[in-house]
Amino acid sequence: MNQTFITEFSILAIADHPDIKIILFCFILMIYLLALAGNVTILLISHLDTHLQMPMYFFLQNLSFLDICYTSNTMPKMMQLLLAEKRSISFSNCVTQMYTFITLVGTECVLLAVMSYDRFLAVCSPLRFLAICHPLRYLVIMSRKVCINLACASWLSGMVNSVVHTVFTFRLDFCANKKINYFFCDIPPLLSLSCENTSVNEALLLSIGVFIGWTPFLGIIVSYIYIIVTILNMKCNEGRQKAFSTCASHLTVVLLYYGSAIFNYVRPISSYSLGKDRLISVLYSVVTPMLNPIIYTLKNQDVKNAISRQLTSRKII
Repeated sequence: MNQTFITEFSILAIADHPDIKIILFCFILMIYLLALAGNVTILLISHLDTHLQMPMYFFLQNLSFLDICYTSNTMPKMMQLLLAEKRSISFSNCVTQMYTFITLVGTECVLLAVMSYDRFLAVCSPLRFLAICHPLRYLVIMSRKVCINLACASWLSGMVNSVVHTVFTFRLDFCANKKINYFFCDIPPLLSLSCENTSVNEALLLSIGVFIGWTPFLGIIVSYIYIIVTILNMKCNEGRQKAFSTCASHLTVVLLYYGSAIFNYVRPISSYSLGKDRLISVLYSVVTPMLNPIIYTLKNQDVKNAISRQLTSRKII
């Protein structure tokens, strides 16, 4: 049966026992609400507090919005399928979900690289320690227009990447096999359903993955080698601690996200094991969006101070 006649895909059960379903539903709902609360908090604090009107927090706002989209794209459907008698997703919804998800994956890869460029410019540029010692001069270099252009470039890269993969994935014939052994519509499980040769899709995954995955990741690693060396050479203890605090938060997010995303996409399809890869997908699509605001809050004194100021000014504490 040609794919044009397929109206829906079946999603294999995460769990079959009713009690386990309820527990998983509550667990996923808790993670979803934590992710929403944390990321919405960062969005509001970065917008309301004048002390956070800096390029770093503009990019952090983009990251928080992206994480909200991440979780909202997959987790509500996962919760619905847990309790539904018929676990299925329509063909059009599957296309939309995969396009949105791959857009977010590509955007975050580039956005994290942009954030590392911002840290590199602030700490290791010829005008060294600008963000710490000369914030006004730093803001002239990383102007609002430059920040917006960099953020737009990140989103555009993710969208173009997603268009290519979505078109080449859903042009395949899926035959009679419509059971997706995954939590949501993603490239690897859909390729495994096809009865066609998927070598072109695999080549696209590897080649584009090198461009949008490995290249930004290696750029981040090189940037942070320079950043760490520069921080260690700082004579000012206060400046060193502040730089370490902001950079450590970003580097933690980078390692969590890239480690799981590159493992899931930038490798040969023959090495995929969908049962194991489902757990990896949970890490960067569910756990990381929840942890991002926690990491940036706990390791960033500026954000903690901003939250305290906002709560105090509104007489909440």
